[in-house]
Amino acid sequence: MIKSLIPAVVIASALAAPALAFAQDNTQVTRSAVKSDLQQMEQAGYTPAEDRTTYPAKTQAAEQRVQDERGVAATSYGPSMSGTSASGIRAQTGPSDSNHTIYFGH
Repeated sequence: MIKSLIPAVVIASALAAPALAFAQDNTQVTRSAVKSDLQQMEQAGYTPAEDRTTYPAKTQAAEQRVQDERGVAATSYGPSMSGTSASGIRAQTGPSDSNHTIYFGH
């Protein structure tokens, strides 16, 4: 009996895991809430018609200004998301000399 119970529990937990890992809440956003958010972003300087070439940057900047007006920064958890990243850029250690590569002498 135990031998058949263990695989059944493993299969049931494997099938239930994706349903429990769904990270979104099921609250509905009303049309009036979306319209008020869009109006607040337009008041903060966001223009949807001009946002075709710089989509994420202008939208995020307008959202940040709206959040600053609401005072969200004082009540939110986590670090500020402003800044840059230089991932994947090769570091220059010195002048390039073809005689002193990492394979020199081999």
